[in-house]
Amino acid sequence: MILIIVTIEILLILFKFSYEDSWIKDSCGVYIKHGNPSIIPDYVEQQRDAINCADELYNQKKSEGMEFNSQCLGKCDDFVVDVVHVPRNSDDNLSENQCANFLNGKVKHFIELDKEGNIVRVG
Repeated sequence: MILIIVTIEILLILFKFSYEDSWIKDSCGVYIKHGNPSIIPDYVEQQRDAINCADELYNQKKSEGMEFNSQCLGKCDDFVVDVVHVPRNSDDNLSENQCANFLNGKVKHFIELDKEGNIVRVG
């Protein structure tokens, strides 16, 4: 009986501290708070900075009069920024509509935006 109580207490402690205050990805791949984490990890800060950069890049191109279709907008740190259709279509998969830095492996991450500048996916 004591073994069962001790086992239950250990499981409760593990459950309480294992997943509460952390960062998780939403359906688009954007890190969001789960609970109230005490620190912001570097990888979350890097993604946040890249998303802010992507937003600025999109707004700059929009103010220049760019018409958005399936295309590469540029690079933000270790992320490229692509505009894609929602839902994706075959044009989005053409290499001429994707960022060369991602295709050749110089950049490891991407941010996909729709034509209105909303995040579709981060990877």
